[in-house]
Amino acid sequence: MNEEPDRRAIIAWTRLLRSHQLSLERVEKALKAADLPPLRWYDVLLELHRAGRDGLRQFEIGNAVLLSKHNVSRLLDRLEREALVVRQACDEDGRGARVFITEAGHHLLARMWPVYGAAIRASFERYFSVQELDQLATLLARLPDVGDG
Repeated sequence: MNEEPDRRAIIAWTRLLRSHQLSLERVEKALKAADLPPLRWYDVLLELHRAGRDGLRQFEIGNAVLLSKHNVSRLLDRLEREALVVRQACDEDGRGARVFITEAGHHLLARMWPVYGAAIRASFERYFSVQELDQLATLLARLPDVGDG
């Protein structure tokens, strides 16, 4: 069971990780330059927007954006202080809460997207043809738990 990964797998893995890290850094830099909050805020607000009137439980947010329970709690505290989300007692669990995006949260999401979208185009999309993007999306969908984004 001491098999080494194929050299091509190591190269692809390294390139995937590097491109991921550099792309996220470029997005964060663009958001900061536009005087907008970090990408994690956008991610949480987007998931709450997608959830609609049902909102999400804190653990669902953590699963969707890949944050630990502690980090989700701290981030939600900040978003709540900024009036971007509200928490309401959860009927099915007296100790838990459902989280909902506010109107201010929707407005911030709408302000962040043009900057985020431009960063995606500049740091990623422009390097691939439409066919290559389709192929890349298809290949990455083979990985477990990747989802549709």
